[in-house]
Amino acid sequence: MDTGLQGKTILITGAAGGIGQATARAFAQEGAQLVLHYNTSRAAAEKLAKEIRTPQLLVQADLRDEQQVDRLFAEAAGEFSKLDGVVANAGIWTEAEVPLHEMTLGQWRQTLDSDLTTAFLTCRGFLRHLREQPRESASIVLVASTAGVFGEAGHADYAAAKAAMAYGLTLSLKNEIIRLAPRGRVNCVCPGWTRTPMAEGAMGGEVETRAFATMAIRRVAQPEDIARTIVYLSSHEVSGHVSGQRVTVAGGMEGRLLHP
Repeated sequence: MDTGLQGKTILITGAAGGIGQATARAFAQEGAQLVLHYNTSRAAAEKLAKEIRTPQLLVQADLRDEQQVDRLFAEAAGEFSKLDGVVANAGIWTEAEVPLHEMTLGQWRQTLDSDLTTAFLTCRGFLRHLREQPRESASIVLVASTAGVFGEAGHADYAAAKAAMAYGLTLSLKNEIIRLAPRGRVNCVCPGWTRTPMAEGAMGGEVETRAFATMAIRRVAQPEDIARTIVYLSSHEVSGHVSGQRVTVAGGMEGRLLHP
């Protein structure tokens, strides 16, 4: 099936991470031009850029800083003239479990800044870009988490940030983007347990056993599973009438035990 992404320019934030890298490869296979964002993982980002055989721009920025986000979009527009879509994938997850009554205000603020404020500034930058360069269609895909759907004890900060992305931000922006691009769309992907470097340390043993007990398809997702869903939601040919949707990619996970 032709996704219509040939020659389209897509910005992927957090492109050096596990899901980010898989997403970049998936878009490259469709012939898209890529703006690959990274913050601290320069070596991984440069290795990815060498691997991908498609027009690309590698940009470093701390997405918690609005001036750096403005620079990111200025460099992207300078290289490719216009952006057609954004994948807001950058974020952090802290392995240590900290119940809310023991959580410091510093940790709370750090997580919300890294996971939610970065998404806000990324989406704001793209919408401002659309205002300056009006067009018929555009796409935003937010990458949240099942933690935002079911909650995650010991990670209330992360769950709160991802819930805000999956619900409030997605459902609000789907109605705002059409004022700038009449066929513009905003959707959200919520991955469950995914075998990425960020999550690898917390997986295995009892953790996987507990996770599988809530899943119909009893396996951990690969980054490519998430990437293909992101590409689907970014394609106006394939999902042009899909907007404001939260797609959970977690093997049929539910908030209850399926396999006691």
